[in-house]
Amino acid sequence: RATRLPTRAPRGPPSTTMTARSLWYVGGDACELRDCSVPVVGPGEVLVVATHGAVSRGTESLVLRGGVPPSEHTRMRCPFMEGDFNYPCKYGYCSVGFVAEAGKGAEPLLGRHVFCLFPHQDRYVVRMEAVHALPEGTPPSRAVLTPNLETAVNIVWDSKLSVGDRLAVVGAGVVGCLVAYVASRVADVSVLLVDVDASRSA
Repeated sequence: RATRLPTRAPRGPPSTTMTARSLWYVGGDACELRDCSVPVVGPGEVLVVATHGAVSRGTESLVLRGGVPPSEHTRMRCPFMEGDFNYPCKYGYCSVGFVAEAGKGAEPLLGRHVFCLFPHQDRYVVRMEAVHALPEGTPPSRAVLTPNLETAVNIVWDSKLSVGDRLAVVGAGVVGCLVAYVASRVADVSVLLVDVDASRSA
């Protein structure tokens, strides 16, 4: 699910410390919005003002409920996460926004819409290498599905799908639909998308 956040760039003189608002999981099936400081933009860095975000129904539900097994705490950490799974923690990895300020060397990104594996926060500063400029014509609301598409591509690779194969995808959720789409791009592959929920029928 995509969430639209404020689109106005921060006011005030450039390269001054400002305040952002971020989402923290705090335990007890609860979240909090907390203020935090955003550092000054340095060389090779960009200030991103988030316009869209997405919550992972599976992964972030586990984080919310405290269901991440201790054995998976290290593997489940995501880039720019703060805190830990014993709470509180700032978690998330689907953020799309525009570059409102660019440091030396990052000027070509100024004004571009970008994707970043950043938690739920309305503005943040990261290295320019941490953002990916959206292709021309790609709606920001669709770009939050980038991690889901990556998962779908990996599933198709792992399936060893080959030319002329017949494939059934069970589950017409976001990932299932993307798997079906990616698989359908393979030459002469026949894809059947199956779901018990009739409301998902085409």
